[in-house]
Amino acid sequence: MSHLTSQGVVPVSATHEPTRPWRGIMVATTLPLRADLSVDYDAYGEHVQWLIANGCDGVVPNGSLGEYQTLTAEERARVVTTAVEAAGDGSRVMPGVAAYGSAESRRWTEQAAEAGAGSVLLLPPNAYRADHATVRAHYAEVAGAGLPIVAYNNPIDTKVDLVPSLLADLHRDGSIVAVKEFSGDVRRAYEIAELAPGLDLLIGADDVLLELALAGAVGWIAGYPNALPESSARLFHAAVAGDLETALPLYKSLHSLLRWDSKTEFVQAIKLSMDIAGRPGGPVRPPRFPLSPEIETAVRAATEKAIADGLI
Repeated sequence: MSHLTSQGVVPVSATHEPTRPWRGIMVATTLPLRADLSVDYDAYGEHVQWLIANGCDGVVPNGSLGEYQTLTAEERARVVTTAVEAAGDGSRVMPGVAAYGSAESRRWTEQAAEAGAGSVLLLPPNAYRADHATVRAHYAEVAGAGLPIVAYNNPIDTKVDLVPSLLADLHRDGSIVAVKEFSGDVRRAYEIAELAPGLDLLIGADDVLLELALAGAVGWIAGYPNALPESSARLFHAAVAGDLETALPLYKSLHSLLRWDSKTEFVQAIKLSMDIAGRPGGPVRPPRFPLSPEIETAVRAATEKAIADGLI
C-alpha cells in the first residue's frame, strides 16, 4: 500500500494510525539550509519523504531541532505546507506551535489545521514561569483551534514542569491527547499512567527510549532517526513489543549517538551525523555556532562507528 505524492510513491507505515497520528515514530525534523542560510524547501520535502519511506510514521516540523525560533513567519508557515505536501497525508504531520503568547500559538495551530496537519506539539508558556492555572488556560486556548494537542514537557529549557498531576488536569480538561516527556525522569511514566490512564505517553528524548518504551510509551518524537531511520525503527518496534533480545543490544550500540539528543548541541550534532550519512544536514543559523573540534570529533566517531556496525 502506498501514497502517491507530487514527489513519488511513499510506502505507508504499518504502524501509522490516522485516527491517532501522534503514535509511532514521529521525527522532529532538522531543516536543510543552504550556504547562505536560506531554507532549502526542496531538500526538506525530499527528506520528509525519505523518512516515511524508511520506516518512520510522520514528522514534526518547526520544533527546536528544526530551528523554528530563527525562522520568519513566512518560512515557518511554508515549512508546514512543505511537510504536508511531501508526506502525502497531512495526518502524518505534527507541527510545533510554540510561541511566547497563547494567541500566537493558537494562530500557528490554525495555520497547521488549514495546511491539513493531523495534530500539533505545544510547549507550555515559556516567557515566564507559569503556574498551573496559567498552563491550563494556555492549553485550553490553543485547543480551541480544534486540532489534537500533544503537550511537550521540557522543564530543562522552559522552567515550567508539566508534572503528572498537571498533565492529568490538562487531559481531563480535554486540552491534550498525549505528552512528549523530555524530563528524563522515567519514573514519571508510571504516575502518568495512574493519574491519566487515557493520556498517550510519547518518548521525548532519544536516550531514554528503551526505558520509556518498556514503561508503556506508544510513540517517539525522535531526533536521531533524521540520520538513521531504519535502525531506529527496528529499535523502537522491538522496545515497545518488549523484545529485549533485539532491543537491548541495538540500544547499547546506538546510545553514544542517541544521548546527543539531550545535549545543548543536539541540532549541530544530529546535522553532522546526517552529513556523514549522506543526508541533508548542513549548517545552522545563529545564535548556534558550529561544533567545537572536541565535540565534532566525538560525534563523528560515534557516527562512523554506527556506519561500521551497519546501523546507518
